[in-house]
Amino acid sequence: MSNEDHVPGPDAGAPGVPLLPHPGGGEAGPGRPRISALDVLRGFALCEILLANIQLMATGGSAVLAQPMGEWDPWLGLPIFSLLFGIGFALLLDSAASRAARPPLVMLRRLGALLAIGLAHMLLWPGEILTDYAVVGILVLVPSIWLPRWAVAGLSAALIPAALIFGGGGPLLIAGLFLLGSALVRYRVIDQIGRSVRGPLLLGLVFAAGLAAALWAQAGLRAAGVAAYLPATSSLADLLLVGVYVCGLLVLFATPLRPVLRYVFEPLGRMALTNYLSATLLVLAAGHLLGLPIGQSLTAAYWTAGAILAAQWLLSTLWLRRYRQGPVEWLWRWATWARRPAPNS
Repeated sequence: MSNEDHVPGPDAGAPGVPLLPHPGGGEAGPGRPRISALDVLRGFALCEILLANIQLMATGGSAVLAQPMGEWDPWLGLPIFSLLFGIGFALLLDSAASRAARPPLVMLRRLGALLAIGLAHMLLWPGEILTDYAVVGILVLVPSIWLPRWAVAGLSAALIPAALIFGGGGPLLIAGLFLLGSALVRYRVIDQIGRSVRGPLLLGLVFAAGLAAALWAQAGLRAAGVAAYLPATSSLADLLLVGVYVCGLLVLFATPLRPVLRYVFEPLGRMALTNYLSATLLVLAAGHLLGLPIGQSLTAAYWTAGAILAAQWLLSTLWLRRYRQGPVEWLWRWATWARRPAPNS
C-alpha cells in the first residue's frame, strides 16, 4: 500500500532487461520524492472502501442489505488498491536492487510481514484483504521478478479477462492487476503520472465508452433473459467504472485542483495501511462501545464513516508533519529491510 518514497531508476524495465538489475550497490538516497498522484489515488480508494464496508465491518460480515451502503459498491475500491500494490512492489524492488544483495528476499520479507499483519487483522474483520494480497504477491509478483516486462504485461492481459469471465474477481483479478501495476512501472508509464491531462483524458474517454457498451450489453442480456453472461458483463462494467474514476482523478490532478486533491487525500494515502487497520478498530468501538446502530442504519453508517475519515485525516496530517510515514508503515519497513529505520525515515 505504499510507494516507499521511491521512483523507478534509470534501468528499470529497459527493453529486454528484467526489472531486477545487478545486485549490490550503494544505499539509495533518502531524498527521492514520493509520487503524490499515487498517494491521492490511495487515499481516495481508502475512503471508498470504508464507506462500502463499514456496515459489514461493524457486524462481522453479517449485515444483511441488498447492497451495502446503498449505492456504494464494496468492489470498486479494491481494484485501485490492487493496481497500486503492484506499482508499489515494482518501485520498491527497483530500490532494493541498489540497496540489498538479494532483492527477492527483501520482497519476500515484505510480503511475509504483510501476511502476518493480515492474519492478525482477520481476527477483527474476516473480510480483510491483506492476506489475499500477501499470498498472491508471493505466488505471482515474486516469480515475476525474473520475467521480462513484455511477459508481465502479457500475463496481466490474460489474467484480467479470465478473472472477469470466471467469477468477476478474487485472487485471479488481484494477480492480473498486480502485474498490470508492475508493468506500468517497467514501461515507465508511472514516470509521467500526474503530469499531463491528455493521456488520462483520452484513456478515461475510452473507459467511459467501454462502460456504456458494457451497460448496454448488460441491459440487452437481461431483456433477452440470458443470465449466463450477466456476471461477466457486470464485473467488466465495474472495472471500467474504476478506470473512469482513476483517469478522472488523474485529469483533475494535472489541473489547478492538484493542491485541493493533495490536501484532501494525500495524508490518508501516505498512511493508508495504518488508516486501513485503525478504521476497523474505530468502527468496532463505535458499534460495540458507543452502541451506534451502524449495521442497521445507513444514516449512522454514513456519519460514522465520515467521522472516522475526518479523524484519520487530522491525525495523519499532524503525524506527517513530524514523520515521513505512518507507524504501521514504519514497522512494515523495518520488517522489509530487516533493520530498524530512523523514526523520521
